[in-house]
Amino acid sequence: MTTANKITIFRVILIPVFLVLMYLRFPGHTYWAFGVFVLASLSDFADGYIARHYNQVSDFGKFMDPLADKLLTTVAFIYMLRDGVCSPVVLCIILAREFAVSGLRMVAAGAKDGKVIAANMWGKVKTVLQMLSIIFYFFGMSIASMSATGTEQGARQILVISISMVLCWLVAAVTAIS
Repeated sequence: MTTANKITIFRVILIPVFLVLMYLRFPGHTYWAFGVFVLASLSDFADGYIARHYNQVSDFGKFMDPLADKLLTTVAFIYMLRDGVCSPVVLCIILAREFAVSGLRMVAAGAKDGKVIAANMWGKVKTVLQMLSIIFYFFGMSIASMSATGTEQGARQILVISISMVLCWLVAAVTAIS
């Protein structure tokens, strides 16, 4: 197993960790969840770089890397939906695109020549924008709630939520294009 594939598996392991941290709601859980999400997001860039730079591109990586990204970002968007930041329409657009692309990849892999289709540039742009939007929301909400009182804290949170909503719709547009 290549180093790039090990990093991808590590990212897959981080997904339930992120999910549980967001679910438990203990003091500071969002800081820990944010850290896990950032680590998982950075591992996506690391495994891609290593795979290309050290010629470790594999069919497993072409299949598992985008799947890990989809799982990670979908879990985060579901929590943003719960928080009222992500519109259900945005999440439906994201999920419809992911199911459609995954279905096409399965058909291609099951064809006579068994071709595994890697993500194209639009898919990569979509993933980066999704991850940055999610990071902005979780980081922004963490910062907004720190060392602020009452009205100031509420104003900061409203600003973060408003920008995050715009980012979610931007993600939906790029997702639909990709």
